[in-house]
Amino acid sequence: MSADEILRRLRRFLLALALFLFAGTLLELWLVQHYQDAIQWIAFFLGGTGLLAVVLVLLVNGRVAILILRVCMTVVILGSLFGIYEHVSNNIAFALEIQPNIPARELWWKGLSGANPLLAPGTLAVAGLLALAARYKYFAFASNEGD
Repeated sequence: MSADEILRRLRRFLLALALFLFAGTLLELWLVQHYQDAIQWIAFFLGGTGLLAVVLVLLVNGRVAILILRVCMTVVILGSLFGIYEHVSNNIAFALEIQPNIPARELWWKGLSGANPLLAPGTLAVAGLLALAARYKYFAFASNEGD
């Protein structure tokens, strides 16, 4: 198997993995009823945007599709960072409500380990990074790839 074929297969695998993560995240968000506040819908928007961008690249795979993918994944990653911030700040607010005089070290720990999971929004960032990695310097190799 040639190096070009291995690279082509690796790129497809990364896109398929990103697609699986986006779809799984959307399913999980729905199952845990992550739609009770308006701000929670941002996660659905980010997951759906990521899913559609990856499907577009898998189907079309042209310069415009890859540019759209790169823009969408940047938005998804930034939105994921916002989600991590939201989860931590909500955990801290809840801890302060329960125990107003909590020491700062304990408050920080509760912010990271509270009811709102810290890494759940990070799944979207991982999926976005995988999709970006799948098309990293794509056009430098595109003449050899054929996919």
